[in-house]
Amino acid sequence: MAKKVIPYKDSPLGKKDQVKKMFDAISTNYDGLNRVISFGIDVKWRNRVVTILKKKKPSNILDIATGTGDLAIKLVKTGAEEIVGLDISPGMLKVGKKKVDQKKLSDMVKMVVGDSEKLPFPDQSFDAVTVAFGVRNFETLEKGLAEIYRVLKPSGTFVVLETSVPTKTPFKQGYHLYTKYILPTIGKLFSKDKAAYAYLCESASVFPHGADFNNILGKIGFIAMENRPQTFGVASIYIATK
Repeated sequence: MAKKVIPYKDSPLGKKDQVKKMFDAISTNYDGLNRVISFGIDVKWRNRVVTILKKKKPSNILDIATGTGDLAIKLVKTGAEEIVGLDISPGMLKVGKKKVDQKKLSDMVKMVVGDSEKLPFPDQSFDAVTVAFGVRNFETLEKGLAEIYRVLKPSGTFVVLETSVPTKTPFKQGYHLYTKYILPTIGKLFSKDKAAYAYLCESASVFPHGADFNNILGKIGFIAMENRPQTFGVASIYIATK
């Protein structure tokens, strides 16, 4: 079992409440800081998720841990009639709703506060479910994945974009140096929450990636799991079917 990582080591709050507090605190500068620390490559990764789902022709999509709505907004290009962005952080959603309104997409993209482990939707509600950089923040990974399985329609598609750890030299060593020293330093310089980016780095390092994550998906009931490493293995796109 992976080591449990939480944002605030001395807090009496559970992981779920800590994650909500953390993202509320960094919501106003989250987008800009993400572009800096990923060198903008995260935009390309999200576009690849959209390309995958566009071929599936979903009529509706649920984007869990939608944050400020970057992926939810891009998913409009799939041709889906309805996209629901769900997040536990009202602060992140506030930023996301503003972006949706600015792009005049409010009739198509809905942003709702919700818990990924207690999804407020009936069984078999969505043709596709996506999560970008959010599954490692689930308090109980298997419970969140089981909820996703529940709300997916039969033959529905689940796509996850998540950080992973490179396994080949010299990318493995470079990734370790960047996430341990450089990324937290950038986070401290630009974010008022000094613990946030240290947590994001640490949680990425211990999250089960590659075959380990696919094995968990299989235990939940998903089939046809696929892992597509991105940019030397610093992220992965996982595709699975109900």
